[in-house]
Amino acid sequence: MATDIALTGLALPLAEFPAIAREAESRGYRTAWVGEASGAEAIVLSTLIATHTATIGIANGVIPVQTRTPIVYGQAAATLAHLAPGRFGLGLGLSSEIIVGQWHGLPFTPSIQQMREAVQIIRTAAAGERVNFEGKFYRLKNFRLAIPAPPTPPRIYLAALGPRMCELAGEVADGVLLNWIPPSAVGASLAHVEAGARRAGRRPADVDVAVYVRTCVTDERGTVREALARDITGYAIVSVYARFFEECGYGPEVAAVNAAWKAGDRAAAVKGISERVLDGLGAVGPADHCREQLAAFARTGVTPVVLPFAPPGPTARASLLRTFRSFP
Repeated sequence: MATDIALTGLALPLAEFPAIAREAESRGYRTAWVGEASGAEAIVLSTLIATHTATIGIANGVIPVQTRTPIVYGQAAATLAHLAPGRFGLGLGLSSEIIVGQWHGLPFTPSIQQMREAVQIIRTAAAGERVNFEGKFYRLKNFRLAIPAPPTPPRIYLAALGPRMCELAGEVADGVLLNWIPPSAVGASLAHVEAGARRAGRRPADVDVAVYVRTCVTDERGTVREALARDITGYAIVSVYARFFEECGYGPEVAAVNAAWKAGDRAAAVKGISERVLDGLGAVGPADHCREQLAAFARTGVTPVVLPFAPPGPTARASLLRTFRSFP
Protein backbone atom coordinates (compact mmCIF):
# COMPACT_ATOMS: atom_id res chain seq x y z
CA MET A 1 0.00 0.00 0.00
CA ALA A 2 1.48 3.34 -1.05
CA THR A 3 1.48 5.78 1.85
CA ASP A 4 2.37 9.47 2.07
CA ILE A 5 3.25 11.58 5.09
CA ALA A 6 2.32 15.15 6.00
CA LEU A 7 5.54 16.43 7.52
CA THR A 8 4.08 19.74 8.66
CA GLY A 9 1.72 17.67 10.80
CA LEU A 10 4.72 16.75 12.93
CA ALA A 11 5.05 20.32 14.27
CA LEU A 12 8.79 19.92 14.88
CA PRO A 13 11.51 22.60 14.98
CA LEU A 14 12.64 23.45 11.46
CA ALA A 15 16.22 22.40 12.22
CA GLU A 16 14.96 18.82 12.55
CA PHE A 17 13.28 18.68 9.14
CA PRO A 18 16.29 17.51 7.08
CA ALA A 19 16.72 14.47 9.33
CA ILE A 20 13.00 13.74 9.51
CA ALA A 21 12.68 14.05 5.72
CA ARG A 22 15.54 11.59 5.22
CA GLU A 23 13.89 9.24 7.70
CA ALA A 24 10.59 9.49 5.82
CA GLU A 25 12.45 8.61 2.64
CA SER A 26 14.21 5.63 4.26
CA ARG A 27 10.92 4.35 5.66
CA GLY A 28 9.45 4.19 2.19
CA TYR A 29 6.90 6.98 2.29
CA ARG A 30 5.99 7.87 -1.29
CA THR A 31 5.60 11.64 -0.87
CA ALA A 32 6.22 14.21 1.86
CA TRP A 33 3.44 16.83 1.96
CA VAL A 34 4.01 20.30 3.41
CA GLY A 35 1.20 22.80 3.82
CA GLU A 36 1.03 26.46 4.67
CA ALA A 37 -1.23 28.55 6.88
CA SER A 38 0.46 30.59 9.62
CA GLY A 39 3.54 28.42 10.20
CA ALA A 40 6.53 27.68 8.01
CA GLU A 41 6.51 29.02 4.45
CA ALA A 42 5.84 26.06 2.17
CA ILE A 43 8.16 26.81 -0.75
CA VAL A 44 11.14 27.31 1.57
CA LEU A 45 10.30 24.13 3.46
CA SER A 46 9.85 22.21 0.18
CA THR A 47 13.30 23.40 -0.89
CA LEU A 48 14.81 22.26 2.41
CA ILE A 49 13.32 18.79 1.96
CA ALA A 50 14.29 18.63 -1.72
CA THR A 51 17.93 19.43 -1.01
CA HIS A 52 18.25 16.85 1.80
CA THR A 53 16.60 13.88 0.07
CA ALA A 54 17.09 11.95 -3.16
CA THR A 55 14.00 9.90 -4.01
CA ILE A 56 10.95 10.89 -1.98
CA GLY A 57 8.35 13.07 -3.66
CA ILE A 58 7.65 16.56 -2.29
CA ALA A 59 4.21 18.13 -2.61
CA ASN A 60 2.43 21.12 -1.13
CA GLY A 61 -0.71 20.28 0.72
CA VAL A 62 -1.66 23.04 0.13
CA ILE A 63 -0.81 26.69 -0.55
CA PRO A 64 -3.53 29.33 -1.11
CA VAL A 65 -3.66 30.21 -4.78
CA GLN A 66 -4.39 33.86 -3.90
CA THR A 67 -1.37 34.68 -1.72
CA ARG A 68 1.20 34.74 -4.54
CA THR A 69 0.89 35.55 -8.21
CA PRO A 70 0.77 32.69 -10.72
CA ILE A 71 4.10 33.90 -12.11
CA VAL A 72 5.75 33.54 -8.69
CA TYR A 73 4.26 30.06 -8.43
CA GLY A 74 5.53 29.26 -11.91
CA GLN A 75 9.05 30.39 -11.00
CA ALA A 76 8.97 28.47 -7.70
CA ALA A 77 7.67 25.31 -9.37
CA ALA A 78 10.29 25.48 -12.12
CA THR A 79 13.06 26.07 -9.57
CA LEU A 80 12.00 23.10 -7.43
CA ALA A 81 11.60 20.93 -10.51
CA HIS A 82 15.30 21.61 -11.20
CA LEU A 83 16.32 20.92 -7.59
CA ALA A 84 14.25 17.71 -7.36
CA PRO A 85 13.70 16.45 -10.93
CA GLY A 86 10.45 14.54 -11.24
CA ARG A 87 9.75 14.79 -7.51
CA PHE A 88 7.98 18.10 -6.92
CA GLY A 89 4.24 18.80 -6.95
CA LEU A 90 2.83 22.30 -6.43
CA GLY A 91 -0.38 21.96 -4.41
CA LEU A 92 -2.92 24.80 -4.54
CA GLY A 93 -6.22 25.50 -2.80
CA LEU A 94 -8.82 28.28 -2.71
CA SER A 95 -8.27 28.85 1.03
CA SER A 96 -10.59 31.03 3.13
CA GLU A 97 -11.63 34.59 3.92
CA ILE A 98 -9.70 34.44 7.21
CA ILE A 99 -6.38 33.44 5.64
CA VAL A 100 -6.60 35.43 2.42
CA GLY A 101 -8.73 38.39 3.42
CA GLN A 102 -7.87 38.96 7.07
CA TRP A 103 -4.32 37.63 7.37
CA HIS A 104 -2.99 38.68 3.97
CA GLY A 105 -5.31 41.63 3.29
CA LEU A 106 -6.06 40.41 -0.21
CA PRO A 107 -9.36 40.15 -2.12
CA PHE A 108 -11.04 36.81 -1.53
CA THR A 109 -13.45 35.21 -3.95
CA PRO A 110 -13.62 31.40 -3.78
CA SER A 111 -13.74 31.07 -7.56
CA ILE A 112 -13.14 27.95 -9.63
CA GLN A 113 -12.32 30.28 -12.53
CA GLN A 114 -9.42 31.84 -10.62
CA MET A 115 -7.94 28.39 -10.05
CA ARG A 116 -8.38 27.48 -13.71
CA GLU A 117 -6.61 30.65 -14.85
CA ALA A 118 -3.81 30.27 -12.30
CA VAL A 119 -3.04 26.68 -13.34
CA GLN A 120 -2.85 27.67 -16.99
CA ILE A 121 -0.47 30.54 -16.26
CA ILE A 122 1.72 28.48 -13.91
CA ARG A 123 2.11 25.70 -16.48
CA THR A 124 2.97 28.17 -19.25
CA ALA A 125 5.49 30.03 -17.11
CA ALA A 126 7.17 26.89 -15.73
CA ALA A 127 7.50 25.52 -19.27
CA GLY A 128 9.59 28.55 -20.25
CA GLU A 129 6.99 29.83 -22.70
CA ARG A 130 6.11 33.49 -23.07
CA VAL A 131 3.10 34.40 -20.95
CA ASN A 132 0.44 36.70 -22.36
CA PHE A 133 -2.90 36.24 -20.65
CA GLU A 134 -6.22 38.05 -20.51
CA GLY A 135 -8.64 36.56 -18.01
CA LYS A 136 -11.16 37.52 -15.37
CA PHE A 137 -8.63 37.37 -12.52
CA TYR A 138 -5.25 37.78 -14.24
CA ARG A 139 -4.01 40.02 -17.05
CA LEU A 140 -0.35 39.47 -17.87
CA LYS A 141 1.95 40.57 -20.65
CA ASN A 142 5.29 39.31 -21.95
CA PHE A 143 6.68 37.33 -19.02
CA ARG A 144 9.24 34.67 -19.82
CA LEU A 145 11.31 32.52 -17.48
CA ALA A 146 14.99 33.51 -17.59
CA ILE A 147 16.27 30.06 -16.59
CA PRO A 148 15.93 26.89 -18.67
CA ALA A 149 12.63 25.11 -18.31
CA PRO A 150 13.00 21.96 -16.17
CA PRO A 151 13.27 18.75 -18.21
CA THR A 152 10.42 17.22 -16.20
CA PRO A 153 7.52 19.67 -15.66
CA PRO A 154 6.41 20.14 -12.05
CA ARG A 155 3.17 18.40 -11.15
CA ILE A 156 0.19 20.45 -10.01
CA TYR A 157 -2.22 19.24 -7.34
CA LEU A 158 -5.52 20.88 -6.44
CA ALA A 159 -7.19 20.65 -3.06
CA ALA A 160 -10.77 19.60 -3.79
CA LEU A 161 -13.88 19.38 -1.65
CA GLY A 162 -16.93 19.80 -3.86
CA PRO A 163 -17.76 18.31 -7.27
CA ARG A 164 -16.78 21.36 -9.33
CA MET A 165 -13.23 21.48 -7.97
CA CYS A 166 -12.89 17.70 -8.32
CA GLU A 167 -13.92 18.01 -11.96
CA LEU A 168 -11.52 20.91 -12.57
CA ALA A 169 -8.70 18.88 -11.03
CA GLY A 170 -9.48 15.98 -13.33
CA GLU A 171 -9.51 18.37 -16.26
CA VAL A 172 -6.36 20.45 -15.69
CA ALA A 173 -4.29 19.07 -12.77
CA ASP A 174 -1.92 16.15 -12.29
CA GLY A 175 -3.39 15.27 -8.92
CA VAL A 176 -6.03 15.92 -6.30
CA LEU A 177 -5.75 16.20 -2.53
CA LEU A 178 -8.93 15.31 -0.62
CA ASN A 179 -9.51 16.23 3.01
CA TRP A 180 -12.00 15.43 5.81
CA ILE A 181 -13.68 12.69 3.82
CA PRO A 182 -14.59 9.11 4.85
CA PRO A 183 -13.75 6.13 2.62
CA SER A 184 -17.45 5.66 1.87
CA ALA A 185 -17.60 9.06 0.14
CA VAL A 186 -14.36 8.82 -1.84
CA GLY A 187 -16.05 7.07 -4.77
CA ALA A 188 -18.32 10.05 -5.43
CA SER A 189 -15.35 12.44 -5.48
CA LEU A 190 -13.40 10.11 -7.78
CA ALA A 191 -16.36 10.00 -10.17
CA HIS A 192 -16.19 13.79 -10.51
CA VAL A 193 -12.41 13.70 -11.02
CA GLU A 194 -12.88 11.08 -13.74
CA ALA A 195 -15.64 13.11 -15.40
CA GLY A 196 -13.36 16.14 -15.61
CA ALA A 197 -10.51 14.06 -17.01
CA ARG A 198 -12.67 12.49 -19.71
CA ARG A 199 -14.10 15.86 -20.68
CA ALA A 200 -10.53 17.05 -21.31
CA GLY A 201 -9.63 13.91 -23.26
CA ARG A 202 -7.38 12.63 -20.48
CA ARG A 203 -7.06 9.22 -18.86
CA PRO A 204 -8.50 9.29 -15.33
CA ALA A 205 -5.71 6.93 -14.26
CA ASP A 206 -3.19 9.69 -14.98
CA VAL A 207 -4.65 11.87 -12.21
CA ASP A 208 -3.13 11.00 -8.83
CA VAL A 209 -5.54 11.20 -5.89
CA ALA A 210 -4.38 11.46 -2.28
CA VAL A 211 -6.35 12.01 0.93
CA TYR A 212 -5.37 13.43 4.31
CA VAL A 213 -6.13 11.05 7.19
CA ARG A 214 -5.59 12.44 10.69
CA THR A 215 -3.77 9.59 12.36
CA CYS A 216 -2.61 8.85 15.90
CA VAL A 217 -1.07 5.57 16.99
CA THR A 218 -1.96 5.46 20.67
CA ASP A 219 -3.11 3.25 23.51
CA GLU A 220 -5.08 6.16 25.01
CA ARG A 221 -7.76 6.32 22.38
CA GLY A 222 -10.35 8.32 24.32
CA THR A 223 -8.28 11.47 24.89
CA VAL A 224 -7.15 11.66 21.27
CA ARG A 225 -10.65 11.07 19.92
CA GLU A 226 -11.95 13.92 22.06
CA ALA A 227 -9.30 16.22 20.54
CA LEU A 228 -10.21 15.00 17.06
CA ALA A 229 -13.90 15.66 17.78
CA ARG A 230 -13.05 19.25 18.73
CA ASP A 231 -11.18 19.71 15.45
CA ILE A 232 -14.05 18.29 13.41
CA THR A 233 -16.49 20.54 15.25
CA GLY A 234 -14.52 23.57 14.08
CA TYR A 235 -15.11 22.50 10.49
CA ALA A 236 -18.70 21.30 10.91
CA ILE A 237 -19.84 24.83 11.88
CA VAL A 238 -18.46 26.25 8.60
CA SER A 239 -21.18 26.17 5.95
CA VAL A 240 -19.13 24.69 3.10
CA TYR A 241 -17.88 21.83 5.29
CA ALA A 242 -21.26 21.36 6.89
CA ARG A 243 -22.78 20.78 3.45
CA PHE A 244 -19.97 18.43 2.52
CA PHE A 245 -20.32 16.40 5.73
CA GLU A 246 -24.05 16.14 5.08
CA GLU A 247 -23.32 14.79 1.60
CA CYS A 248 -20.99 12.25 3.22
CA GLY A 249 -23.94 10.94 5.25
CA TYR A 250 -23.28 12.84 8.47
CA GLY A 251 -26.40 15.03 8.35
CA PRO A 252 -27.70 14.21 11.87
CA GLU A 253 -24.33 14.98 13.43
CA VAL A 254 -23.99 18.26 11.55
CA ALA A 255 -27.45 19.31 12.71
CA ALA A 256 -26.68 18.43 16.33
CA VAL A 257 -23.33 20.21 16.32
CA ASN A 258 -24.72 23.41 14.79
CA ALA A 259 -27.78 23.49 17.04
CA ALA A 260 -25.61 23.22 20.15
CA TRP A 261 -23.09 25.73 18.82
CA LYS A 262 -25.77 28.32 18.06
CA ALA A 263 -27.16 27.80 21.57
CA GLY A 264 -23.71 28.60 22.97
CA ASP A 265 -23.11 25.10 24.31
CA ARG A 266 -19.66 24.29 23.00
CA ALA A 267 -19.29 21.07 24.98
CA ALA A 268 -22.55 19.70 23.58
CA ALA A 269 -21.45 20.68 20.08
CA VAL A 270 -18.30 18.56 20.41
CA LYS A 271 -20.37 15.67 21.78
CA GLY A 272 -22.45 15.85 18.61
CA ILE A 273 -19.52 14.32 16.73
CA SER A 274 -20.47 10.64 16.81
CA GLU A 275 -18.26 7.58 16.90
CA ARG A 276 -19.01 6.85 13.24
CA VAL A 277 -17.81 10.34 12.24
CA LEU A 278 -14.59 9.87 14.22
CA ASP A 279 -14.04 6.44 12.65
CA GLY A 280 -14.75 7.81 9.17
CA LEU A 281 -12.56 10.89 9.30
CA GLY A 282 -9.58 9.71 11.33
CA ALA A 283 -7.44 6.77 12.37
CA VAL A 284 -6.92 6.65 16.13
CA GLY A 285 -5.83 3.63 18.17
CA PRO A 286 -3.21 0.85 18.10
CA ALA A 287 -0.98 0.61 15.03
CA ASP A 288 -2.86 -2.35 13.52
CA HIS A 289 -6.17 -0.51 13.81
CA CYS A 290 -4.71 2.59 12.16
CA ARG A 291 -3.25 0.50 9.34
CA GLU A 292 -6.65 -0.99 8.65
CA GLN A 293 -8.23 2.47 8.60
CA LEU A 294 -5.61 3.64 6.11
CA ALA A 295 -6.11 0.47 4.06
CA ALA A 296 -9.81 1.29 3.81
CA PHE A 297 -8.86 4.48 1.98
CA ALA A 298 -6.31 2.68 -0.19
CA ARG A 299 -8.98 0.19 -1.30
CA THR A 300 -10.95 3.07 -2.82
CA GLY A 301 -8.06 3.77 -5.20
CA VAL A 302 -6.51 6.77 -3.44
CA THR A 303 -3.22 7.17 -1.58
CA PRO A 304 -3.67 7.86 2.14
CA VAL A 305 -1.57 10.69 3.56
CA VAL A 306 -0.76 10.10 7.23
CA LEU A 307 -1.35 13.43 8.97
CA PRO A 308 0.13 12.85 12.45
CA PHE A 309 -2.30 14.07 15.05
CA ALA A 310 -1.99 14.41 18.84
CA PRO A 311 -3.54 16.59 21.54
CA PRO A 312 -1.27 19.44 22.63
CA GLY A 313 0.80 18.91 25.75
CA PRO A 314 4.09 17.50 26.99
CA THR A 315 3.55 14.12 25.32
CA ALA A 316 2.62 15.52 21.91
CA ARG A 317 6.09 15.28 20.37
CA ALA A 318 6.59 11.64 21.32
CA SER A 319 3.08 10.81 20.11
CA LEU A 320 3.59 12.47 16.73
CA LEU A 321 6.89 10.70 16.18
CA ARG A 322 5.41 7.36 17.21
CA THR A 323 2.69 7.77 14.58
CA PHE A 324 5.23 8.83 11.95
CA ARG A 325 7.41 5.80 12.68
CA SER A 326 4.53 3.31 12.53
CA PHE A 327 4.15 3.53 8.75
CA PRO A 328 4.25 2.79 5.91
